[in-house]
Amino acid sequence: MIVVTDHRDDARAVGSDTVAIDAVPEPVAGYETADGIPRIAATNDAFDATFDAVSSGTSIREWLLRCRAVDEATVADACSRLADGDAIDVEIGIHLATGTDAHRRPVRLRSVDGSSAGDTAAGADGGETVDGYVFVTELVPASADTVELDRVASVITHDLRNPLDVAKAHLRAAEETGDADHFEQVAAAHDRMERIIRDALALARGEHALEVTDGVAIDAVASDAWATVDTGAASLSVAEDLPRVDADPDRLQRLLENLFRNSVEHGSTSTDSHPRQGVTDPVRVRVERAGGGFAVADDGSGIPADERERVFEPGYSSTEAGDGTGLGLTIVERIARAHDWTVSVSEGSRGGAKFEFRPIHER
Repeated sequence: MIVVTDHRDDARAVGSDTVAIDAVPEPVAGYETADGIPRIAATNDAFDATFDAVSSGTSIREWLLRCRAVDEATVADACSRLADGDAIDVEIGIHLATGTDAHRRPVRLRSVDGSSAGDTAAGADGGETVDGYVFVTELVPASADTVELDRVASVITHDLRNPLDVAKAHLRAAEETGDADHFEQVAAAHDRMERIIRDALALARGEHALEVTDGVAIDAVASDAWATVDTGAASLSVAEDLPRVDADPDRLQRLLENLFRNSVEHGSTSTDSHPRQGVTDPVRVRVERAGGGFAVADDGSGIPADERERVFEPGYSSTEAGDGTGLGLTIVERIARAHDWTVSVSEGSRGGAKFEFRPIHER
């Protein structure tokens, strides 16, 4: 159901009225009211990237219905109130330009037609208008999806800041001293930023666009994944009785890469932000059968039982210094979920951590 409410008191100001809509990073649509019908007059790039393409002259009513509005009577009421100049909130299920459906969320629509009663109100209360255009602003709902997205954004922002600062510091030092060794630190910082970006993209793709192949050989994918990780003195063993699984090979390799990297770099001590503690021998990693699925186990420091449910949270324990992205195990969980696999964490037979992946029907 679409929820329509008056909303005038907490509109967010957007600054100067001379700002062009294409310069605004948020989705913006300009509309005009003719013969009592609000119609879209212009859209900015952010709007076009977020929603399906909307032609100039499209009625707001038609656009709302296209955005999965299910209650036509409520849509008609919303458009009537827009034509009267009211500021309203409507909660709609947005159909993204990518063809996927996002979760339902509130969207702000404000009339700014010069002949309407809302023009004065919009200007007086700091409304979301720029040069006669109306913001279509996502008002953040208290949903689990949004909370997690906010957490991921915070992790990425925090973790990119550290290597960026390191790179800047070493560039300044190189300029001042002429010591070329500083460029190695700059390169390392750039490598880490690239990894953070790759992880963020993998997280965004985790549940979409799988290209599933029947009967994928886990041992072959594990070998390819191991070859891409800086494993040092660590060792990998693979059981001979692994089942074949229906999976996206590239995504499965990404899952294994993140698990291997977590084990090798940090002995599976919760996330890639925790260094291995009290473990001096090279870690041993094993891929073995788990029912109709598989498991990845190591002999590292393990994960405390009271923390195992939290290890898949974005940025978990990322407040401690480390070279990871804080997203590695989150990506693992997302890829597993996309394949309809369950994932659980336990203590392995050699005392480290064990991640088990099973078909959802085995639950």
